[in-house]
Amino acid sequence: MTQKTDFDGSTSQNNPKQRKDLLPLWIKFFIWIFLFAGIIGCLILSFGAFLDDTDLSLYGIKTNHPYSATGIFICLLFISKGFVAFGLWFEYQWAPKAAIIDAVLGIIICVMVMIVLPFVFTTGYKLTFRLELIPLYFYLTDMIKIDKKWVNLK
Repeated sequence: MTQKTDFDGSTSQNNPKQRKDLLPLWIKFFIWIFLFAGIIGCLILSFGAFLDDTDLSLYGIKTNHPYSATGIFICLLFISKGFVAFGLWFEYQWAPKAAIIDAVLGIIICVMVMIVLPFVFTTGYKLTFRLELIPLYFYLTDMIKIDKKWVNLK
């Protein structure tokens, strides 16, 4: 039994037909979570005046008030993650670069929360290790690998 090969000699099974096929399963799983989180971020910003006590937290930054500076920052982070997830799922050419920026921004925020905030604010922040750094590292490395293939696919 022979496999159909492309002109360059590679089998068609190794060449994804869609950009989405380049994404690992775990990133596809998180795309749906962050699509939903982006929608929730928009709703919280839209209807935050009607919410008395809303617990918001991302990368170790926490607040109970959606219209505080911290609350707006967290909602904007969720919306940007939703925007990146939308771009990846619908295979826009800019999506991997936006995902790389998203991962780098997440790493920077985690490092700031871990190292800078405990020394600036004596109450509310403790010196900790943010576990989000582990998936953010793998997200960054996977998206860097995918970026070159993504652009050349369509």
